[in-house]
Amino acid sequence: MKIHTLAPHPADYSYVFGGKEPLLAISPGDAVQVWTEDCYGGQIRGPGDLPSSLEPIGLRNPVSGPIEVLGAVPGDILAVHFVSIVPARAYAVSCVQPRFGALAATMETALLNQPMEERVWRYDIDVEEGTATFHAGDSDFSLTLPLDPMLGTVGVAPAHGEVRLTKTPHTHGGNMDTPEVRAGTTLYLPVNVPGAMLSLGDGHARQGEGEVCGTGLESAMNSVIVVDVVKDESIVWPRLESDEFIMSSGSARPLEDAFRISQKDLVEWTSELTGLAILDALQLVSQLGLASTANVCDPNYTMVAKLPKRALKSAVAYGGIHERLRLSAREYMRAAQ
Repeated sequence: MKIHTLAPHPADYSYVFGGKEPLLAISPGDAVQVWTEDCYGGQIRGPGDLPSSLEPIGLRNPVSGPIEVLGAVPGDILAVHFVSIVPARAYAVSCVQPRFGALAATMETALLNQPMEERVWRYDIDVEEGTATFHAGDSDFSLTLPLDPMLGTVGVAPAHGEVRLTKTPHTHGGNMDTPEVRAGTTLYLPVNVPGAMLSLGDGHARQGEGEVCGTGLESAMNSVIVVDVVKDESIVWPRLESDEFIMSSGSARPLEDAFRISQKDLVEWTSELTGLAILDALQLVSQLGLASTANVCDPNYTMVAKLPKRALKSAVAYGGIHERLRLSAREYMRAAQ
């Protein structure tokens, strides 16, 4: 296994998927140690820093990349396994912003009430203890929360030469903001252009499902990924696999369409893996499946449909690539000790 390092300077950050030259080229099976900035570019450090004051306002959600994966071509699947995701700073921030978030009036959800007050919370991060501490803004209430680091934005170049802002999730991945993108998970993405052009960022030290206020615990991250390619197989929407679940994602508005996309894909994937007829697979998913809300604040909302892998019996996805990547992850961790 060859190990690469990607730690871009601010001038090298990308704010789009597609249309960018790669910062790094790797081979299938390689590992990458990658540093990513938080969604505010490190400019928000505490309650005195408001997102509305950031300049330029358009430069939000920077990602590290693209990473070219040699040999990946359209019609393949990119498998990205997250070996580790660790907060890179001793703090994280979360914000409430006017006209942003699931419970805020927006341009499209037009209400006569006044926009919510803009506010920033700073969380103390203790990586060794695995905790983040919440401090209320209007009282002395505090609470210690367990870390559950994730990357909110992971994706590849879209198809047909399209260029998309990093904040918009769709078939290429992007700003899905699902807590399922954590260490131990493999993310499957469609390869739309030669080399796939993988980029990632938007780390959250933890985030509740739905990202209701519009932000998680926004944090720079030190992550390790192992990347491989599933040849001659294709998918339309991003899929995920953990040791316990297979998962399908859908990103759209309204939320019920994102729900339908994820559920339809999970039913079809279950049918492919088990050999069940579609209606039998639908019945199985209906009784054992889970529906996780990833985000209800981005330009497209994201839902994740989950099925316990015990329902698959002996079937494995993509020739068991998740298990192989887990072995590669353990090999990396042993070498790093």
